[in-house]
Amino acid sequence: MIDHGHDLASVQAATERLLIAVGKLDNASVTQPSRLPGWTRGHVLAHLARNADALVNVLEGRPMYVSGEARDADIERDAPRPLDVHLADLRESAARFQESGVAPADWSRTVELRNGVTDSASRVPFRRWVEVELHHVDLGIGYELEDLPADFTEREIAFLADRFAGRRDVPPTRLTDGTRAWSTGREADGPEVTVTGSPADLLGWLAGRRSGAALTVDGGALPVLPPL
Repeated sequence: MIDHGHDLASVQAATERLLIAVGKLDNASVTQPSRLPGWTRGHVLAHLARNADALVNVLEGRPMYVSGEARDADIERDAPRPLDVHLADLRESAARFQESGVAPADWSRTVELRNGVTDSASRVPFRRWVEVELHHVDLGIGYELEDLPADFTEREIAFLADRFAGRRDVPPTRLTDGTRAWSTGREADGPEVTVTGSPADLLGWLAGRRSGAALTVDGGALPVLPPL
């Protein structure tokens, strides 16, 4: 069962870790490339702030973004800002998200995200937690997939495995870290491919952050995953 209150607290803790780490940068560092192709660290920070506001929109029944073009334009506009402006925006947008998250609401209701995707309102805090944790890694400032909370990593592996489940372009695949196992891809019509690795490497591959070179594959080649 999803505990949105727990996830809101986890978002707050992850945001504090992010703010402390980003606060050690300088203006020049913000303009340097992130690990996301075509984005500087400033782009990542701008996206994180605008995503917090977008998820407030979701929780309050408004469209997540006015449009995809507006979303991209806002990120491009905000990316070149100095560090202190980024930090203030991250704090303020995070506070708005927390305020919206603790307001009395029907957490079982269905909400609409981008591109017509729908989900339970109760999962929105976890979605924000994903944004904060993975983009902290994307900044390339010393926070790695191995540093993510273990419960977060396990849940995100399960979430992404479920996201790719039923995809005709992904072969039947069993994922395991040697202790836990998840299934993904289309329904088995033959032997499954088994992909084994550490939780960090499994998550990195599923989330498009690692190539999968550190994984062990049995029963075929490492599946090619569609973009998220």
